[in-house]
Amino acid sequence: MESKTIILIFLLIVSLTIVTISVRVPLLPIIEDNHENPSNNDPLLLFDTSNYGKLQLNNGLAKTPQMGWNSWNFFACNINETVIKETADALLSTGLAKLGYTYVNIDDCWSASKRNSKGGLVPDPKTFPSGIKALADYIHEKGLKLGIYSDAGVFTCQVRPGSLYYENGDAELFASWGVDYLKYDNCYNLGIKPVKRYPPMREALSATGRMIFYSLSEWGVDDPALWAGKVGNSWRTTDDINDTWASMTTIADLNDKWASYAGPGGWNGKNAIFRLRKLMI
Repeated sequence: MESKTIILIFLLIVSLTIVTISVRVPLLPIIEDNHENPSNNDPLLLFDTSNYGKLQLNNGLAKTPQMGWNSWNFFACNINETVIKETADALLSTGLAKLGYTYVNIDDCWSASKRNSKGGLVPDPKTFPSGIKALADYIHEKGLKLGIYSDAGVFTCQVRPGSLYYENGDAELFASWGVDYLKYDNCYNLGIKPVKRYPPMREALSATGRMIFYSLSEWGVDDPALWAGKVGNSWRTTDDINDTWASMTTIADLNDKWASYAGPGGWNGKNAIFRLRKLMI
């Protein structure tokens, strides 16, 4: 467009931004399993790290909370490769990338409705005709990182193919495309406990040899702060949020009890706080 420029303003996506928004902030870089009990007069009591270091995955990622953009809250299924490219461009032009917002994450609806004849996931040919590898190359050339979405169930939440029982092949495919981040959802899960469904993808991602940030979108069903630190780099601790102050503060309060489990290597995720807004000027 000659007279109009699309500017995407990105406001805190908690699963992709500072995922430890809580009263208690972990001290860095504490990694020991055993912690001393400070006296009652010690000001460090304000920062409860009593559980940090017991569960961290230690795969070299998430030394700091992940920050970036996710397509779902504003675009939902109305995504395509042009939107993703424009988003990457906007992260740079707005200066957000310099502030650490480096992940450009595609959520649900990027894939075709069925796997191919070999059982592989296929990008939707109408919305991602160039494929995910070409998109990843574009993102990487900008100095940014590309994230993708799948589900620890037989289908995604929008009824695209899930990765349950396809973990190895899907992880290899994501790595071959140059994916840097995986959001792994919790729909159509056959009633299998999250603690059983999420570790196989961790193993599959690790086996690829590529460093891929592993984000568990388990909705806080089975208190993932108590077990997911050895599985992923972040974990959802609550159900969905909406863009109201009441919802935000409620979820912040709910997460206070989990703050002591968060730190470098693994972070509590609160879902998306603010909606992405698209302005035409």
